[in-house]
Amino acid sequence: MKLFWILTVSLGLRLIALNQSLWLDEAISANVVKNNSYREIVTNFSVNDFHPPLYYLVLKGWTSLFGYSEVSLRMPSVIFSLITIYVVYLMAGPAAAGLTGFNPLLIYYSQEARMYSMVTLFITLAIIFLKKKKYFLVSLFLGLGFMTFYGSVFLTAAIGAYLFTKRKFKELAIVGIGLLAVLGILWPLLDEQMVNSKEMLLAVKNWSLVLGKANLKNLLLIPMKFTSGRISFQPKFVYYLISGVWAVYVFGKMRKKNIYTFLFWATLAIGVIFSIFTPMLQYFRFLYLIPLMAIIVGKDRLMTIGYLVFSLFYLLNPAMHREDWKNIVGTLGNKVYMINSFADPVKYYDSRIKIYDLRIKPEEEKITVIPYGEEIHGIDHKNILESQGYKLVGENNFRQLKTENWQLSY
Repeated sequence: MKLFWILTVSLGLRLIALNQSLWLDEAISANVVKNNSYREIVTNFSVNDFHPPLYYLVLKGWTSLFGYSEVSLRMPSVIFSLITIYVVYLMAGPAAAGLTGFNPLLIYYSQEARMYSMVTLFITLAIIFLKKKKYFLVSLFLGLGFMTFYGSVFLTAAIGAYLFTKRKFKELAIVGIGLLAVLGILWPLLDEQMVNSKEMLLAVKNWSLVLGKANLKNLLLIPMKFTSGRISFQPKFVYYLISGVWAVYVFGKMRKKNIYTFLFWATLAIGVIFSIFTPMLQYFRFLYLIPLMAIIVGKDRLMTIGYLVFSLFYLLNPAMHREDWKNIVGTLGNKVYMINSFADPVKYYDSRIKIYDLRIKPEEEKITVIPYGEEIHGIDHKNILESQGYKLVGENNFRQLKTENWQLSY
């Protein structure tokens, strides 16, 4: 009965605002599966992406049956998250399952048409089979995790370190052989992706901002976002105070010395060390560790209530939802000027709108601009347009987005 209510409440939370606007990365997922065959996802899209193709292939199959609406695109992530809650229940009982089901960051990403909910399920399954000493299954689900999200390799390395320190060399070999097989399958694609990634770092001025440098800010965001989710409010110092105190409370409960605690901290440590050389330190890339947090903490009524409060604070406050491309596209005419590589949401909501690159001199007297993603590319569209004789004559603000109206002044 407890499991029924945990799953019911968890599902109810995940259905709130499930139809909110897609943001950039979700729109990329949507356009990829809509406009490419299974083969093309691997051979055309994935070589220029920075993720393995398994999630997109699964989403392609799902949307072929259920369509491309916001709800349909996000529903696989909802399902993966509910299964994860059930797996945690089998591992550690209702208290841990409740903390997993109500965690605000898990709820946020269980409503996102990206691979993070799927990899969290695979990693959680790998951990349960590690505990049960079923190493072939550990290898299987670690392999599926790596084929879903490369960042899962940090926990794979932690499991390897655990088996090595316990002198379980036979078991380590079993896990390693399976992973080497997966790496062999993916290597031709991964090799191309690494080459393209290096070119992207050179071509796009501030691409490392997206990846996540190993700095104090990104490190502190991990406990804050793990415990309070994707919320923010003014004044900022109040937000940081509340989120910081809450993070200290939650992480202060993680004092048990067991395999789960080792894997949690070892994974973060490996991720931080790796990010010193290759930027990867973004809190959402470690989302699969949150079920471990719930298992380590166990029963804590205050934490359960706190998670629900933070989750509802986000879900019931539309101002905190994703970028509002749905409404911004509805205000555009038949063309817009913006960075083309960030135009997937426009293409998803209205493929008839023509996209013109901001760096190309306009021919019209009046133009509409979406100044989105400029910091990453190191572009200052205002200087560009003003040098071409244009003057800013109006703005329209949307959630996390805006359009600008420019007109020739001479």
